[in-house]
Amino acid sequence: MTIRTTITTAEPATEGADVWRNGRFEADGWRRLADDEAIPAEGGVLLPVARFLGEAAADTLGNKPVGVVVGPADRVRDLVPHFDRLAVIAVDFPKYNDGRGFSHATLLRRAGYAGELRAVGNVLIDQVTMMRRVGFDALEVRHAVTRRYLAEGRDPAPTLYYQPATAVEAPVGTRPWLRRPETID
Repeated sequence: MTIRTTITTAEPATEGADVWRNGRFEADGWRRLADDEAIPAEGGVLLPVARFLGEAAADTLGNKPVGVVVGPADRVRDLVPHFDRLAVIAVDFPKYNDGRGFSHATLLRRAGYAGELRAVGNVLIDQVTMMRRVGFDALEVRHAVTRRYLAEGRDPAPTLYYQPATAVEAPVGTRPWLRRPETID
């Protein structure tokens, strides 16, 4: 069996662009806030999970565009009732060897989250393929080599997989070894 790598042509990164989405770097319209930082009147904000849950319970967010930043130790199940309110869920990868973000993404997609799922933190080119497979559709890339590889279209993704994932793949029945993914309750 031959496994081929598909390399797509990508647009070069634009000045000030910091989110990889739709095959190119785009300006990020979201501002990440700390627990004690005031929520600005304008623009979308990304809140820590605990702060978002508190603000949502107090009904203080109004119609403001809001997203959350999920840390490795956060419980993504707590966000399920709020999916319709969240425009972005950013999953933090604080270290390259901390894979809990992959599990968070898988659980969020299996639970039905259909908005933007963004990987933030230590995002490296070697992780990009698996990040896409578990449902990430945007990447906040700070690593210079990864930014350059993505901008040049140097995508290491294979086109054939043995394992099931959340991404749309070959139709059921064409892979007899396909396992059905579990869902969270």
